[in-house]
Amino acid sequence: MGVLLGAPRRPVEAFRPAPDPRRVLEGHCQGHRVSARAPLVRRATVEGLGTAALVTVVVGSGIQATELTRDIGVQLLANSLATVFGLGVLIALLASVSGAHFNPAVTLAAWFTGRRTGDSPTLRDVAAYVPAQVAGAIAGAVAADAMFGKPLVHFSTHDRSAGHLWSAEVVATAGLVWLIFGLARAGRAHLAPVLVASYIGAAYWFTSSTSFANPAVTIGRAFTDTFAGIAPASVLPFLAAQLIGAAVGLGLTAVCFGRPAAVDEDEVLVPHGGQQDAAPARLAEEGALP
Repeated sequence: MGVLLGAPRRPVEAFRPAPDPRRVLEGHCQGHRVSARAPLVRRATVEGLGTAALVTVVVGSGIQATELTRDIGVQLLANSLATVFGLGVLIALLASVSGAHFNPAVTLAAWFTGRRTGDSPTLRDVAAYVPAQVAGAIAGAVAADAMFGKPLVHFSTHDRSAGHLWSAEVVATAGLVWLIFGLARAGRAHLAPVLVASYIGAAYWFTSSTSFANPAVTIGRAFTDTFAGIAPASVLPFLAAQLIGAAVGLGLTAVCFGRPAAVDEDEVLVPHGGQQDAAPARLAEEGALP
């Protein structure tokens, strides 16, 4: 995290004015090298663990908040702050291994944007990441309930089936995907741990749904009948809204930054599953890598 820690660096424009996100990552962090040699099993495991930790934070902080106060505003504030801090830490910690997606919508968007060049997640990667994320989310909800003495698997009764909540999920997910891929295209994705977490914290408050914006997390939260839960009957409409939002977010990225140019094989910064070239050394020189 050279940039975040204040390491000296030349302006990004001196290296590349508008980096293609596919040269950098399949998810969040340009400022972290995604390990080119990490086997798929390890990357998928990291995605599962990261998503589990994220849901544990979301569900656990919600339970703690409701046990400490009856004020719904204070409960939401506590829940959102814990999520902001937890998400930022997880992205910073795990981005160098898997890209720190923790979100099937982000994984699918990364695959879609790079499917023509083969330097983003492959369908095989997607097939490993998404189940790992969903399983991790369920495990995270169960772990949070266990820590607070709740039934380990108790489906939520919190109905979230109103149409305005679905529209909120479209907006929340569109904004998230726009931010992630916009940062990469603008050469600022090294700021993702701070900015992505900050966006989620804001979206807790400006969306009526409190910004789930994540299909895996949505499924996981159906397994807890607590503050953060969602009734199983409400899950499918949320998932549909989130996928629509991801498509809208990619559209906004294209409108704002244009379509990414084709990437030459020898220019790829961190090809997925391939070998690293000399580009990371140039970025390290500029302080963009630790």
